[in-house]
Amino acid sequence: MHPRGRLIALEGIDGCGKSTQARILAEHTGAALTREPGATPLGQALRDHLLGAPPGAFGARAEALLLAADRAEHVAAVIEPALASGRWVVSDRFSGSTFAYQGYGRGLDLAALGRIVEFAASGIEADLNVLIDTPVELARARLAGTRPDRFESLDEAFHRKVADGYLHLARAHPGSWVVVAGTDPPEVVGRRVLAAVAERLGSPPDLLSEDERDDR
Repeated sequence: MHPRGRLIALEGIDGCGKSTQARILAEHTGAALTREPGATPLGQALRDHLLGAPPGAFGARAEALLLAADRAEHVAAVIEPALASGRWVVSDRFSGSTFAYQGYGRGLDLAALGRIVEFAASGIEADLNVLIDTPVELARARLAGTRPDRFESLDEAFHRKVADGYLHLARAHPGSWVVVAGTDPPEVVGRRVLAAVAERLGSPPDLLSEDERDDR
């Protein structure tokens, strides 16, 4: 029987480079790569609605609950089966995003969000949250010339609240968070992420059987 897999969440503000780092990390570790929102059919429908709706289309509480619905399906259909099989999972966003965006950014009560997060994720928490810490100005500059989604189109003040919220989460939970500077080229940041993961979690197990290894 395989030991339970590990869940690593890549976190940060829009434009920080976390999606690129999630892909790099999954490629180097053989982990399953997934994302929030949008990893399941239900999640994709919710993602289209959440990111495509204009600002003010619905309130902050509704936003938090829609994201919770995405996470509940994500955990049940993707994350938990992979972890149970012994596979590592790298997720582009997880519960930390709820606290940073809907808590610190939108101003919703953190304790209430915590209860929603725990229910939606069935109590599953990331073994390690990797915060790609990138200055707001640089992150927004990286998004210049792209078509912004509902969150990306929010003002700089909102994104500063989110960035500060992420740093607060990392300081408050040093055992499950690590902060990696995101200002350097992706390959440099990627090496830092890999080193941090190896230091905290070690190396992922080789889940191939002896016959499979011989055939590889």
